[in-house]
Amino acid sequence: MPRKPRIFQPNVPCHVISRGNNRNICFYNNADYVFYLKCLNDACLKYSALVHTYVLMTNHVHLLITPQYTNSIPKVMQSIGRRYVQYINKRQNRTGTLWEGRYKANSIDDEAYLLACSRYIELNPVRAAMVKHPCEYQWSSYLVNSGCKPRKNLTEHELYTRLGDNAESRAKAYCELFNLTELGS
Repeated sequence: MPRKPRIFQPNVPCHVISRGNNRNICFYNNADYVFYLKCLNDACLKYSALVHTYVLMTNHVHLLITPQYTNSIPKVMQSIGRRYVQYINKRQNRTGTLWEGRYKANSIDDEAYLLACSRYIELNPVRAAMVKHPCEYQWSSYLVNSGCKPRKNLTEHELYTRLGDNAESRAKAYCELFNLTELGS
């Protein structure tokens, strides 16, 4: 029996998680991360979705993404799945699935939760003890959202823009969300 299509509300952000099959590695080297981000950007442009936050871990991906149409997220994830899996299978001389079943996606209706979700996503490498601070991890959007890198392929969510009157004040306020004392870092 075919799966029911998932329908998302346009302009309602979603937290999307895609895990490696059996929690196996999905990214083997830097070129893989770069290609995944290219696939993500191309798919988002083609299918009208806005990425606000992301982290690419070795065996899973988190995205904070706003669809412009009801089918934007399914189309984006299907496109990434096809392109990226073919790429990895060819490079790693492997066959079969890379991802563990269907991606998970939760709509974020509560404004207060959106920035908390963004923080949760970008703190993944810290919680995994890969780095002490998210600025040390190059495969996340933290460096862009914190103002350390130019904003390329990421869209500021309206709540992010309310953090300050200009790019510098927004980045500073965003960084303040990452006071790591409660994590023991």
